[in-house]
Amino acid sequence: MRIELEGVTHAFADAPVLAGIDFADDVSTLAVIGPSGGGKSTLLRIVGGLIAPTAGTVRVDGAEVPRDGEALARYRASLGFVFQDGGLFHHLTARENIALPLRAVHGLAEDRARRRADELLERFGLAAEADKRPSELSGGQRQRVAIARAVAPRPRMLLLDEPTSALDPEYTTEVLNLLRDLKDGGTRFVAVTHEMGFARHACSKVAFLCNGRLAEYGESAEVFSHPRTPELKRFLGKLLEWRV
Repeated sequence: MRIELEGVTHAFADAPVLAGIDFADDVSTLAVIGPSGGGKSTLLRIVGGLIAPTAGTVRVDGAEVPRDGEALARYRASLGFVFQDGGLFHHLTARENIALPLRAVHGLAEDRARRRADELLERFGLAAEADKRPSELSGGQRQRVAIARAVAPRPRMLLLDEPTSALDPEYTTEVLNLLRDLKDGGTRFVAVTHEMGFARHACSKVAFLCNGRLAEYGESAEVFSHPRTPELKRFLGKLLEWRV
């Protein structure tokens, strides 16, 4: 998927968040990293059509991201979203959390939606949890259900906003292993993450955002091995300070 950003700016209540992002590349697996408040989640939501930029243009595969109406709804439906808390419906079972959007948004018949949900639950090691509600699942299981829901309609790309930030280390590993397996199976994604090992080893490219600007971008191995800017050097140094 080709993503192109031209002068993308965004502000909340006159507080600047993104300050003129320019970017153009073919994206397969991209990690967006950087300090908190740097604009990572805002940028992801703009690419996903969940919010509109204050200024600038966003094009995906050559077409500008729609701003409203049915075209925007179709664009959003072509992507899969996973957020920090998973965003599951608490009153529905794991199976229904996956099947309901397939019926309501993508128009699948009930039996097809159920089969697709069961297929993914089996694939993600959750078959025994199909009839459990989110409150009966572990954190890692909830996020795996959320990822299953996102990939169920076979989107052209996943957008993941810190999908492991609320998880204990054990459950974080569960989710990162699943994302790695999806990558190996050809799934494309853009992930905002604080997991540097995942960004380096599971993502082909890395974008470093700092103070609302795209400070560095490139091949993951190169960005981590040879950071060019003082900001990235300082950011990585802080993360490695307490490394075991």
